[in-house]
Amino acid sequence: MITPGTADAIDDLEFSARTIVESFRSGLHRSPFHGFAAEFSQHRSYRHGDDLKYLDWKILARTDRLYSRQFRETTNMAVMLVVDASASMAFPATQVTKFRYGIVLAAALAYLIVQQGDAVGLMTSRGEALRYLPARGGRTHLRAVTAELARIEPEGTWQPERVLARAAELLSRRGLIVVISDFYDAEDETAREMRRAARRGHDVSMLQVISRDEIAFPYRGDVDIEDLESGVRQVVDAEAVGRSYRATMADFLERCRRRARQDGRDYGLFPTDVPAAQALRSFLVRRNAGHGGGDLAGDARS
Repeated sequence: MITPGTADAIDDLEFSARTIVESFRSGLHRSPFHGFAAEFSQHRSYRHGDDLKYLDWKILARTDRLYSRQFRETTNMAVMLVVDASASMAFPATQVTKFRYGIVLAAALAYLIVQQGDAVGLMTSRGEALRYLPARGGRTHLRAVTAELARIEPEGTWQPERVLARAAELLSRRGLIVVISDFYDAEDETAREMRRAARRGHDVSMLQVISRDEIAFPYRGDVDIEDLESGVRQVVDAEAVGRSYRATMADFLERCRRRARQDGRDYGLFPTDVPAAQALRSFLVRRNAGHGGGDLAGDARS
């Protein structure tokens, strides 16, 4: 049952998504997502000269007969949005949180994808439970995706081996997986699951959402810092740790960018003080141009 409060939240998210997309869509010369995707069509007996990468090894193991998989091309893209709903995304408490910024990005992307006739799905979590909507088109489905985004609250930890792996499995044909996260936790596991998704034939994009305070560390005096996922608290001298912290953060962001480039993933850094419409437009324009890596709105590390 949708309560009046939830209905208002859904309407607000839909309005934000529509406003963002309509503010920049006229500037995109072509769709940032369209492109030929391959969809399984049928099996046929293997013929001499067939590409061995289309050989169905599972049927061979069961029947000792050779069959090739045939695919048909379609211009409809299937996009799976993977949203990090872990507790670290709830920062900062006194400004727009990374999580709020992330779900606005997700809602805007869903609106854009459906408007151009493609299919969008969602994979996220509520605590330990996975929340999944299959990739489909249409306004009714768009409303369902927006409603699910509006209901989620950040809690728990980021578990790429569950969330990302399942998203790649459930995207039934080759498509695009867009991961929206701060990418703080389980760096190696996250990179591994994104590489596995790519080996399944999916394109993968990283939208890294970080608050300006996390980048600049503008604090003074003694600061009480809490790990939002573990609950561990520690009082630190901001002046004493500031320089080391900023260097560590810069290294972390560069590592994320470099890994994405090495693995052939589109990457965008989304500081939460940059308007979502501006940031998303910059990312999509770069994606159109064929080089989707780098900072948004200048040097975000400054």
